[in-house]
Amino acid sequence: MNANNKVFRLNQLKVPLIIFLSFWVLAIFLWRANGNIFYLFNFGYIGTAVGFGIGLYILLPRKLKSTGRRFAQLLIGIYMLGFLGIIKLENMQLEGFFFYLLSGYFAGSVLHYLVAKILGPILFGRGFCGWACWTAMALDFLPYKRNKAGRLTEKWELLRYVHFGFSLLLVLLFWFVIQYRPIPMSKLELAWLAAGNTFYFVSAFFLAFMLKDNRAFCKYLCPITVILKVTSRFAFLKIEGSKENCSQCGACTKACPMDINVMEYVMNGERVLSTECIFCLTCTTVCPEAILDDTFKMDIGGNERIRRIDPGITN
Repeated sequence: MNANNKVFRLNQLKVPLIIFLSFWVLAIFLWRANGNIFYLFNFGYIGTAVGFGIGLYILLPRKLKSTGRRFAQLLIGIYMLGFLGIIKLENMQLEGFFFYLLSGYFAGSVLHYLVAKILGPILFGRGFCGWACWTAMALDFLPYKRNKAGRLTEKWELLRYVHFGFSLLLVLLFWFVIQYRPIPMSKLELAWLAAGNTFYFVSAFFLAFMLKDNRAFCKYLCPITVILKVTSRFAFLKIEGSKENCSQCGACTKACPMDINVMEYVMNGERVLSTECIFCLTCTTVCPEAILDDTFKMDIGGNERIRRIDPGITN
């Protein structure tokens, strides 16, 4: 391999290296600051899994690229749901995050939400949704990659705000009226986790089969999106394409699992500014001209260009 090829290969791997190093810096800082080796293991493990998964995605042949992402999803999803949730008996659901904040309990759930859903997206956008969500981990194995006609109307997306509000009200009801207080490492926390995940998985699979869209839950019902759509607006890491070299074939838009009109961003000379982007890298893979790539710079997202179902067409 000549020097130019080596430089090109390292340039390709800049994103997984940045993610890997960012998580390990955080892991070492929290470990040294608190003296708890769990922080070193937790964030080191997650950073390694995501970095390795994205690295695999980049280096593997086109037909095998999704293997890298699913590898990361399985490593992180099973760890968070299986180890942190079931074995360590922590409520990793949104309600658990609210309960632990009210009680001042700095649990794994709080760390997870702060890093993956509040502070992390400022750097890496909604990468959690594409690479680490345990609900999406299962959904991405379903046969429906996306609804080919596009996304439903914006009114459907209001359901996730309703879901978020219901979760918050439920926590406030239990906290102030029923006087419930979370007990760390208890079966009650496991019950909350089981109930929440049961609802998530049942509703997610129902929506996927009803709408023929694996990511329907993410688009219409997931309450975590309410947080992520705010913080990911400021993400440094976004997809960008070369307008001059775009053939306008539309392959990127047709393949996007979140129904983002990627080509429209490219033709407008913008990065993909949609807060719906889960950074799955699918668009970069299917582009026949290879003009799409991840870039790391500052701009403000929120300009939504979504491909929606024509109301005059019956799907």
